[in-house]
Amino acid sequence: MSIFNHVEVQREAKVFPCEICARIFLRKANLKRHARTHSGEKPHTCEICNKSFSESVNLTQHIRTHTGEKPYSCEICKTSFTQKSYLKPHMRIHTGEKPYSCEICDKSFSKKSHLNNHHRTHSGEKPFSCETCGRPFMWKAHLKRHTRTHTGEKPYPCEVCGKCFSESVNLNEHIRIHTGEKPYSCEICKASFTQKSALKPHMRIHTGEKPYSCEICDKSFSKKSHLNHHHRTHSGEKPFHCEICNTSFSTKSWLIHHIRAHSGEKPYSCEICSKSFVAKIYLNKHIRTHTGEKPHTCETCGKSFSQKSTLNLHIKIHTGEKRYSCEVCDFSFIMKQNLQIHMRTHTGEKPYSCEICGKLFAKKSSLTQHIRIHTGEKPYSCEVCGVSFSQKSPLKNHMLIHTEVE
Repeated sequence: MSIFNHVEVQREAKVFPCEICARIFLRKANLKRHARTHSGEKPHTCEICNKSFSESVNLTQHIRTHTGEKPYSCEICKTSFTQKSYLKPHMRIHTGEKPYSCEICDKSFSKKSHLNNHHRTHSGEKPFSCETCGRPFMWKAHLKRHTRTHTGEKPYPCEVCGKCFSESVNLNEHIRIHTGEKPYSCEICKASFTQKSALKPHMRIHTGEKPYSCEICDKSFSKKSHLNHHHRTHSGEKPFHCEICNTSFSTKSWLIHHIRAHSGEKPYSCEICSKSFVAKIYLNKHIRTHTGEKPHTCETCGKSFSQKSTLNLHIKIHTGEKRYSCEVCDFSFIMKQNLQIHMRTHTGEKPYSCEICGKLFAKKSSLTQHIRIHTGEKPYSCEVCGVSFSQKSPLKNHMLIHTEVE
């Protein structure tokens, strides 16, 4: 028998088939390890956390998560890894090699696992299902994050303020609140953002793009969240409830602002006069009282306003629209609050009382003017002769004296 025939016989003699799945192995040790995939046996246990593994090599790699040992380093960027198998695909970042190509769209990947994940975008396969609600996911990582919505687990705490998050990406974005970092900038106006997702809708301010349209009234929006909020103006839905007074709101942000009315929290302060506000939107409006900025202009008469809501009310002067009518005397008003004040002439209600003399008033502005009788305050002064008045209307009458003299 030749040496070649002898080797062939030895090869045929030394094969080890699996009795369960018939898979064949050339070494008995490999068959033994394979058998554990059927039996579930995990004989190698971590002495630190008691986690068990089917192979000793997996235990060795696991122990490095406790020791922090990373024996495999990239010679280019010095990044270290716990496993040699991680180093090889990392090197492809530097070489640009992408050896795994999709047969459908020719897209290439540096890792085989990334190609496998990509295949699911074509097949639509979602092999990972939530045991609680049954929702399927393409990727195990997405299932893991989703599971936290049921468990409430938030494993990523902020080291500055202690606030916890369910995802590391949310923590990273939150940390920028403390650091002030805004790495995403608009190339047109240089406005900066903490999140890349915030930059994209911002760009629509410049392009005028409003891709989200209401199917009921055809009004369009630059953000999907704004469309969702708008939908509630049609449905009347107010899904956000205050647990203290049961008041309901159409948006979560308005609920947060409302809760601060109970807690007294006013986290947004004016750097000029130190006045504080429950919401940033109110601070921005207030700042215009200092700067004099009036960015909202009437297209009919050119008059400008510091707030858009004031412009909307002004426009009704041109259109003649008075949608709020008194049921008693048919008097109509542009603003709802003016109707509410008017109703007090019929009901006799005077909800504003002077703390000094007890006199009652139907309007808060009337109370404010009355208090000046006690305080002697005269905030309206004539620029010509310096005479001061407690109310604006007497000043206007006074100014006629100077105009008649001229």
